[in-house]
Amino acid sequence: MGFLSFFFSLFKPKKETLRLLFLGLDNAGKTTILNAMSDLPVQTVAPTQGFNMKTVDHSKYQLKCWDLGGQKSIRQYWKNYFGQTDGFVFVVDAADSRRLEECGVELQKLLEEEKLSGLPLLVYANKMDLPTAMKPDEVALALDLYSIRDRAWQIQGCSAIKNEGLQDGIGWLVTQIKE
Repeated sequence: MGFLSFFFSLFKPKKETLRLLFLGLDNAGKTTILNAMSDLPVQTVAPTQGFNMKTVDHSKYQLKCWDLGGQKSIRQYWKNYFGQTDGFVFVVDAADSRRLEECGVELQKLLEEEKLSGLPLLVYANKMDLPTAMKPDEVALALDLYSIRDRAWQIQGCSAIKNEGLQDGIGWLVTQIKE
């Protein structure tokens, strides 16, 4: 970095930081979504053991994204990350209809958490590139999203592998947080 670059970086306005949680069952695509949003490889992603934290730039905001493992044995620890959260993302594998009931149970538990009360919710219906994927409105019905009355929510169809629908969803979430 040259002197002038360094000098001008001192006067560059700092981006406002927002803290987001990425939750969902194992194999839903949380880490793959964050990798796609960070321009990192998406083809070989290992299951998250514990958590990952990635910082993603979005417009004039810096998003600190906490990606929490979704295995059944890890879900009991999700609550340790609920404090000081601005919004949360629940990722669903829209091509795995067998696990939608389990997704609904876990999402309902999250919606009842006091520390998440009133926070905007973005649901990514991921893996829309697969032929067996349910449409976002079908996922919304299966998760009973239309009964949510205590917060703003949005379902967004996406494909992490193809990086489709991700920016639309995160843009909606950031707008809701800032309103």
